[in-house]
Amino acid sequence: MTGIAFLLNGTPVRITDQPPTRTLLDWLREARGLTATKEGCNEGDCGACTVMVSDAIGPRAMNACILFLPQLHGKSVRTVEGIGTPAAPHPVQAAMVEHHASQCGFCTPGIVASLAAAHAAGRTDHEIALAGNLCRCTGYAPILRAAEAIAAAAPPAWLETDAAIIQAQISAEGSGEAAGLPGAHRPMTTGQLADLYLAHPDATLIAGATDVGLWVTKGLRELPTPIFLNAIPELQRIERLGDRLRIGAGVTVAAFRAATRASHPGLSRMLDRFASDQVRQAATVGGNIANGSPIGDLPPPLIALEARLHLRRGDLRREIALEDFFLEYRKQDRHPSEFVEAVTIPATAPSLKVWKVSRRAEQDISSVLGAFDLRFSGDVVSHARIAFGGMAGIPKRARVTEAALLGQSWDQARDKALAALAQDFQPLSDLRASAAYRLGAAQALLERYFLERICVRTDLAEVGQW
Repeated sequence: MTGIAFLLNGTPVRITDQPPTRTLLDWLREARGLTATKEGCNEGDCGACTVMVSDAIGPRAMNACILFLPQLHGKSVRTVEGIGTPAAPHPVQAAMVEHHASQCGFCTPGIVASLAAAHAAGRTDHEIALAGNLCRCTGYAPILRAAEAIAAAAPPAWLETDAAIIQAQISAEGSGEAAGLPGAHRPMTTGQLADLYLAHPDATLIAGATDVGLWVTKGLRELPTPIFLNAIPELQRIERLGDRLRIGAGVTVAAFRAATRASHPGLSRMLDRFASDQVRQAATVGGNIANGSPIGDLPPPLIALEARLHLRRGDLRREIALEDFFLEYRKQDRHPSEFVEAVTIPATAPSLKVWKVSRRAEQDISSVLGAFDLRFSGDVVSHARIAFGGMAGIPKRARVTEAALLGQSWDQARDKALAALAQDFQPLSDLRASAAYRLGAAQALLERYFLERICVRTDLAEVGQW
């Protein structure tokens, strides 16, 4: 099939003549005249461009400013103009007016899109759903009141209509193997991806585009041979394999967060603070790893869990410890034309604790992130895996600290273990934090692990459960 097809406010559209790295935001405003969706930061931070995107996964809020058009094939897009009309407003729109939740209106369309997506998904965690929407001139309290007021309202009928049209008119057009825009590729299997990447070793792999999107919108870069990965089901699976979980590289952070809520509570809770809901719905596990950033939020906890990374080049596959993937700043153990296929971790991680230190609670990059998987025999540490982000040029284990803790109680090891962090890391100073602050924060997180354990043991002992 030539071009890409999706629903826009309930109407099927087909695009054949746009650059593959044209953003949805630019196309909406310039080609379709749908200017209610605003350009604010143009980097996925402020939420003014939020639209509602639906597919087989369900409705979700996403940032139009860093969504490329080929990522929308087979989906439904609703802007604020299509969420409701003056004659028949969406319950969210009516509640926003009733509760005086808008002033200048610049950020309001994005807020409406986020709340409409949350309402359609049956969500009531409004503060989390709105963490990616910055309001520039009014308070968040009336916005939250509006969200709470429509919690029991019936969803609009067009949600079911959109789903039916997608199934009948877009999905029925065939496998979509040729769906795409000129100059780009959209493989349907990892085998196709492997062959394409061998043929085009300088290609740009695009999964969620939460990082690559900024190369275009901020760096004004031309991307060589874009290869979009969003049509490969193999990369989007989470599978239980015995006592391990295999997470495909294309699994979104939102899906990973939901899948690990019960089995990996410490990791899942940290992911509540991973960027924003809009970014989590696009960003992928493999992208966060392959990016190689020393302040990526996923690698430290995965390293603490002894994660194994699965890489593929052509028909050749190899498996390495995730910690060995990171060699030095922005340099990984990845061969030309080799891509991340999956990562495997233990199926459960009850002892893992992960804490993120940043200037803002949400929507911010970590200054320090600490991940601790410690296990005990009585009071003695019998297993220690500790990893940090933001403390070195790569996500890195605290091996000297681990050795100081093993075979010791916290009372015995405390001073030595805290001092050992200075041997493990010599962090840099930058705009986010000084070296001294980072080291102090890392020491505080280690101490927090043991203080929380002591408090939990005390509480349980008091009720006879320890």
